[in-house]
Amino acid sequence: MPIDAALALSAEPRSGEITWTAKDVQLYHLGIGAGVPATDPDELRYTLESRLHVLPSFATVAGAGSPGVISGLSMPGVDVDLAKVLHGGQSLTIHRPIPVAGTATASGRVAGVYDKGTAAILVMRTEVTDADGPLWTNDAQIFVRGEGGWGGDRGPSTRLDPPTGEPDRTVERHVREDQALLYRLSGDYNPLHADPEFAKLAGFDKPILHGLCTYGMTLKAVVDTLLGGDVTRVRAYRTRFAGVVYPGETLRIRMWCGEGAEGPVVRVEVGAVERGGAPVLADTVVQHS
Repeated sequence: MPIDAALALSAEPRSGEITWTAKDVQLYHLGIGAGVPATDPDELRYTLESRLHVLPSFATVAGAGSPGVISGLSMPGVDVDLAKVLHGGQSLTIHRPIPVAGTATASGRVAGVYDKGTAAILVMRTEVTDADGPLWTNDAQIFVRGEGGWGGDRGPSTRLDPPTGEPDRTVERHVREDQALLYRLSGDYNPLHADPEFAKLAGFDKPILHGLCTYGMTLKAVVDTLLGGDVTRVRAYRTRFAGVVYPGETLRIRMWCGEGAEGPVVRVEVGAVERGGAPVLADTVVQHS
């Protein structure tokens, strides 16, 4: 069997130094659609080095994601076909505001292996620390088709009851035709997002947008719309990738304000306008101050 759960979970973490600069932050922000309109003062917070703030979802690509998801798929006990891999969900905890430039140590390991019957779920955890202490913790839930059925732990449910009532805010964000090509320059070179032939092998008519690009676009919409543009208010952010996005489509982002066990939260649902609101992100929560 390509996945040996016991071996994967017991493997030593892989650690390495990561660095990032203001240029990396700017490129990431452009990759998730920042800078429109280009001279808008609110957008310049994401694009101009003299005013730069770091959107917390940058943590998913900082240091080109090393050690990242693709690296994690070569951990001991894990041997899978990349064409069968989909990003199932992502959760991020921010311990301190991310500096515009930095050097840190990233430690990655397999934190969970779950048997969903027709598929396996791998939880790839990356913990990042700099000289001043913990910065962030990333968990990527990786869905591997055809690798379940060994009778293992099914894992915890991440499903939430749908938000009730009308959303407090609804915004739409257009995805550029070249959005995936720009976003991949931040480090995720999976050909699924650029190569039409590879996309067909994976079962798609054409390349799809990175789930983490949609993830970043959504967090930016929440920060800009409900948090006064203050990126430092974000404490944690998690989502389940419920469907694909194709470059050129429009995201409809609906937001509900509320209270959670650990303080204020925004519940979010995202759909693709051109496909009748087909779900894209679900079970999405932004915890904030």
